[in-house]
Amino acid sequence: MEMREHREACEIKTEGTLYKIGMFAAMNHVTVKALRFYEDRGLLQPAYINEENGYRYYRLSQMADLHKITALKSAGFTLEEIYNFNSGIDEKLVLQKKKSALLNQIAELTRQVAILDGYLLNQGGRLNAPVLIKTVSETIVAFMEARIDSYDRIFDLMPQMGELMEQAGCECALPEYCFTHYLEPGYKEENVLIEICEAVTSFKKGAEGLKFKTLPAVQVASAYHKGSYSNFHETYEEIIRYIEENGHEITGPIRESYIDGIWNKDSEDDWLTEIQIPIK
Repeated sequence: MEMREHREACEIKTEGTLYKIGMFAAMNHVTVKALRFYEDRGLLQPAYINEENGYRYYRLSQMADLHKITALKSAGFTLEEIYNFNSGIDEKLVLQKKKSALLNQIAELTRQVAILDGYLLNQGGRLNAPVLIKTVSETIVAFMEARIDSYDRIFDLMPQMGELMEQAGCECALPEYCFTHYLEPGYKEENVLIEICEAVTSFKKGAEGLKFKTLPAVQVASAYHKGSYSNFHETYEEIIRYIEENGHEITGPIRESYIDGIWNKDSEDDWLTEIQIPIK
């Protein structure tokens, strides 16, 4: 007996072929619920709806429309924004704006990761906070300039400056802001030119050696150093590294702002200093 193999020809799909919503959803790896939601929001209407039973049907050509919706959602567009793509807007311009916004988000997230890395890399060390960029407001300061033979000399000069400020009738600004300006570039062990500055509320007639000026607002790379001043170099290295890695440029004298120290803390471990480096 002769055996004949029976084969049915594959059905050729045409543009007019309609697919039930379940089949169309499976073909595109989405849920029926998602298709119904897109329909309700006016994003993707079925090609045909059977009025008798409410069955919904889609064509192959609508796969491209569904793919566009899925891709734009993945790129961060809201459904309302996707709907507006069908209202005649300049799609290229919208995509470019979205790309710019995403790049800004990436930059911000990268900055946040760098902050976390700053904490993780310095656990157990002297740097108790990461480097941050901030703006120091315009400030009126009373100041005294001096050339010192060692850094310890700074804390001998501060009480002297306090007496001169008292004689001049100075009122310290709040919050208190006392810092040292290093007026010459580079690190020096001796013969260091400094300004000791204290924020005040107004200009006064200066006593001998005491002057006043207004410092303009300035952007700084800032980090807090906790502990002995002998470990300052660790914090300075961290700030300088941050400035270089982020494409900033140092634009002015370094400031060391003394928050807690020998005058109010018994232990060196509790001393707290903010190091500020002006940048652009």
